[in-house]
Amino acid sequence: MKGTTMRPAFRAPVVTALAAAALSLAGCGAMVAAAPSSSSPATSATASASPTPSASAGGGAGAGGAANPGTSPSPAPAADVKTFTFPNGHVSFKYPAGWKVELFTGSGSPSDSATATVVDAGGTKQATVYSGRIADGVSHPVTRTVFESAPVPGLAAQPAPAAQYAFYVDRMDSNATYRMHLAAGAPKSGQGTALDGIIRAGDGVIVADVQFIEKPFANDAAAKSWLAGAEGQALKALLLSISYR
Repeated sequence: MKGTTMRPAFRAPVVTALAAAALSLAGCGAMVAAAPSSSSPATSATASASPTPSASAGGGAGAGGAANPGTSPSPAPAADVKTFTFPNGHVSFKYPAGWKVELFTGSGSPSDSATATVVDAGGTKQATVYSGRIADGVSHPVTRTVFESAPVPGLAAQPAPAAQYAFYVDRMDSNATYRMHLAAGAPKSGQGTALDGIIRAGDGVIVADVQFIEKPFANDAAAKSWLAGAEGQALKALLLSISYR
């Protein structure tokens, strides 16, 4: 478990749809180990799921760490991936073949709401993807520095604002909150408000977040270095692979 990079879900103060979903599902859902839909070679930017050096240990950016906001670095070498599809059959995503997905569903058949938790080979929660009908968000003022963002191809046909993969840091007072997630529209650097990350898709919503520990990086250079490594690229590829049909 990489104590300096990832952790079980616990995030600095942004309330997203996942919180509302958890409340709505409490007491009526079930946790099951989800079987992948398929396994295939990666066709987009993916990376090995092997561990990376501690993100807070180094100060310099890696080869892909200096990307400008709105751009996408060159794809990493392809790795085997699996495809997970939600029970509703609409939402799917790809993840490293050595990882697994645990699914929490609400009551009813089929369930309208479900949360997929992506766990790496070491048992660390790396990301959550929610698909359902309930959404809520609370925002607050921040100063943002965007490291990278890009449109999500598989969600391009959904209602505006268009879904974007995004990696950035929000600062409020002396606190820095690093986020890698799906954002509704391209995030911009400067003064703004915290993003709720609620993506409209069909008659429901999608919310997808990488699960960071409270202080995952010593500084922005360390965050960029992590992004350039295997773990950062694998999670970026996961978010970019999310699709709705």
